[in-house]
Amino acid sequence: MPQLDRLLSVMVSQRASALRLDEGELAELEIAGDKRPVTKTPLTGPQVVALLREIASPEAAAALDATRGSSFAYNSDDGAFAVTTTREGERWRVRVTIDAGRERQRLTGHYKAVHVPEEEEAPAAAVPVPRPTPAAPAPAQRTSGVVQAHSGGVGAAGDAIDAFAGSERARERLDILLRAIVSMGASDLHLRCGEPPIVRQHGEMQRFKEAALGPDELGDMIRSIMPERNRQEFLETNDSDFAYEITGVARFRANAMKDRNGPAAVFRQIPATVVSVEQMGITPEVQKLCQLNKGLVLVTGPTGSGKSTTLCSLIDLVNRSRSDHVITIEDPIEFVHPNKKCIITQRQVGVHTSSFKSALRAALREDPDIILVGELRDLETVSIAIETAETGHLVFGTLHTTTAAGTIDRVIDQFPADRQAQIRVMLAESLRGVISQTLCKKIGGGRAAAREVLLSIPAVTNLIREGKTFQIPSVMQTSKRLGMVTLNDALLELVDSGQVEAAEAYSKAVEKTGFVAALKARGVDVGFAETEAPKPGAPAPAAKR
Repeated sequence: MPQLDRLLSVMVSQRASALRLDEGELAELEIAGDKRPVTKTPLTGPQVVALLREIASPEAAAALDATRGSSFAYNSDDGAFAVTTTREGERWRVRVTIDAGRERQRLTGHYKAVHVPEEEEAPAAAVPVPRPTPAAPAPAQRTSGVVQAHSGGVGAAGDAIDAFAGSERARERLDILLRAIVSMGASDLHLRCGEPPIVRQHGEMQRFKEAALGPDELGDMIRSIMPERNRQEFLETNDSDFAYEITGVARFRANAMKDRNGPAAVFRQIPATVVSVEQMGITPEVQKLCQLNKGLVLVTGPTGSGKSTTLCSLIDLVNRSRSDHVITIEDPIEFVHPNKKCIITQRQVGVHTSSFKSALRAALREDPDIILVGELRDLETVSIAIETAETGHLVFGTLHTTTAAGTIDRVIDQFPADRQAQIRVMLAESLRGVISQTLCKKIGGGRAAAREVLLSIPAVTNLIREGKTFQIPSVMQTSKRLGMVTLNDALLELVDSGQVEAAEAYSKAVEKTGFVAALKARGVDVGFAETEAPKPGAPAPAAKR
C-alpha cells in the first residue's frame, strides 16, 4: 500500500478539506480553516518526492524527475483525490484535496486523470512501514502510530512519515546488496545479525568487507520489502517466504526468519529472463516430455540443485511450441513467464490461493492442459497430482529426492500401507519421466548440473507396479539408447569433458563404489576416495582374494 494512503486515511477520518506536504515544513491538514500538523519533523524534499512517486501517473512522474510541478488524480480505498504539485524556488509544495476537479486547482500543468489500480501484493512495488521485532523498541513506537493512523489519530501520521523515511533508506541499502550479487554472479545473499553480508558464489560462502549488521538495522531492511501478509506471518511465526523484484535486474526468492541472534534473511537470485532448454543443455529425450498430452513428470534434487530453473526451461519450451493453457502453482512465484503461444496462469500460494492442494483441485475447473506444482509437499497434493495426470493432463512437479528410483519410493511411501498397492499401479500408469539433478562446482568457477534421467518404458512400468524399484537402475543402464542416464554416467561425463574435478563428482555420487571403479578404469587417481590408514595397533584389514 502506498505510504500516502495512511495520511489520506487520517485526512478522511478527520474530515479535512486538504492535506499539505510542503518541503521544509510539517505536513498539515486543513480543517475548517485551521491548520493542524500531522508530522513531528519537517518533510525533506526526497521524502515528498518518494511519497508522490508511489502514486503518480507516468506524466506526473516525468514531471517529478524534471523538477516541474504537475497535477493528477489518484483513487485510493478512502476516495478520489486531486494532487497538485508546484515548485516555489527550490522547494516542493503539494496540496491534496478530496473530490476536487483539476479546474479548481492552481495548476502548473494539465494531465489526464489516472486511476491507480490496486495490484496483487507484489513486493517489488511495496514500501511498507517497518513493523518491529521485540528487540527493536524504536520501530515499535512507529508501528503503534501506524495503527492509530488507521483508526483516525492525527499525530500518528507523523510516525508513518518518519517510518517511511527509515524504510526507504533500509530498502535502498538492501537493493544495493542485491544488485551486487547479480553483478557478481552469486546465487544467494545471507543476512545475519553480528555478521557482514555474506554471499554464496559458485557454491562457496564469501563475506563482504562491510560492518556487521545489527538487529534493528537488519529488521528494517527485511520489513522494508516485505508484503503486508508476510509481515503479519513473520510476527506470528518468525518465518515467512516471499518474492521481491528489482525491475530490470532480477527477481529474488526471500526467506525471513529469526535465530538466536535476531532477525535473519536469505535471498536466492532468480534471473530476470526465462532460460531456455537450449541454454540449460536439456537432452532431446527430456524435451519430448513437454509434448505429451497427459502424465506426470517429476524434477527432483536437493535444495539449491536448480530444480526451479530446469522446470522454467521446460515450461518455456511448452510456451514456445504448444498452444495450450498452463497453470503454475508456486510458493513464491519465481520465474515470470510472458504469454507466447500459450496462456500462462501463475498463482502464488498464500496470495492467490490458500495451499497447493486447494489450487490443484481448483485447477481442474479452470480448463488447463498443463499444470506445474511447485512442490509436492503432502500426501493429499501428491494424490491429486497423480489423479490429475491420469485424467488427461500433463503435470510437472518437484520433490526433494536424489535419485530417480528413490523418487518413486518416496511417492509411494507417503501413503498408508493399505493404499500403497493402489498408488503403485496408478503411478506406474501415469509416470512419464523423472529428472533428478545435482549441481557440481566447475573447474575455474561456476556450477554444472548432473542430471539423472528415467523415462517410462514397459520394463520400468512393470517394476513400479510389482514393487521392484531397486531393479530400475539396471534397466536405466541397459536403456541408454532411449535417452536414460544414471547419475554416475552424468557425473562421469562432466569429469571426462574437463568441467568438474573427479573429487567433486565423487562427493555428489550416490553409488560411490561403482563410480570409483569407473574412474579407475579411466586411469583417474582416486586417492581422495581411499579409506583412512589404520591407526597404530589396529588389526590390518583382511587381504582381498
